[in-house]
Amino acid sequence: MATIADGPRAVAGDDSRFFFTSAIVMAMTVAAGFSLQLAMGRSTFASPPLVHAHALVFMGWVTLYVLQNGFAATGRTDLHRRLGWIGAAWMVPMLILGCMVTVAMLRRGAVPFFFQPLQFLVFDPVSLLGFIALTSAAILLRRQTDWHRRLHFCAMSILLGPAFGRLLPLPLLAPWAWEATLAACMLFPLAGIAWDARRNGRVHPAWLWGLAAMAGVLVVTEAITYSPVGEGLYRAVVAGSPGAAVAPLDFPPPPGPPPAGR
Repeated sequence: MATIADGPRAVAGDDSRFFFTSAIVMAMTVAAGFSLQLAMGRSTFASPPLVHAHALVFMGWVTLYVLQNGFAATGRTDLHRRLGWIGAAWMVPMLILGCMVTVAMLRRGAVPFFFQPLQFLVFDPVSLLGFIALTSAAILLRRQTDWHRRLHFCAMSILLGPAFGRLLPLPLLAPWAWEATLAACMLFPLAGIAWDARRNGRVHPAWLWGLAAMAGVLVVTEAITYSPVGEGLYRAVVAGSPGAAVAPLDFPPPPGPPPAGR
């Protein structure tokens, strides 16, 4: 979200309206997922400070993404540029807090019962790294607006996993619960492909790179999860904690009251 290109391509148009509308739909998906979780009593505001910090930072990114697309759609390239570099720096606390929350849950033995604990340890940071890779590419290509917007769009799609995880009936989708959430995230880039094909008569290659990155998240996650490297990482993370009693590849039993913050 760093900048968009100067010149005619930066002027608001049908492209900008599509991406702005999509950004709003993405934000609504996030709001729906977490609101449903709260309404059904599966989540609570009585969460540790780390969880609140994580939520504020990630919701801050959603807000930034909507604002940036709004500025682009209204031709406010000056504000888009200024806010864009804040977005570039924002990824650092996102990665740190995302990994910290994942580790904290594993050490408490509080992984949702429809996920394998080791897979949970791996897919959260790998998904974040996939998001950062696509976002960084979008920043590097910020003067090529067509690439810039689509790569950011695909990066944002990866972040929708937790929202879809709260909307989908994941207990019924085990042992493929995480894979199902990733497949749901891919619906947004696929919608972008359909829109591009209809409007321009062709598919922009940025969509294919975005989908390839998402597929890469899947492949890397599965490769690490079912390898000695993954098991060694898991043992190191949970050592000396209640989570050490949880087998890395066994699905935990369904819990009673949900752990705070999830």
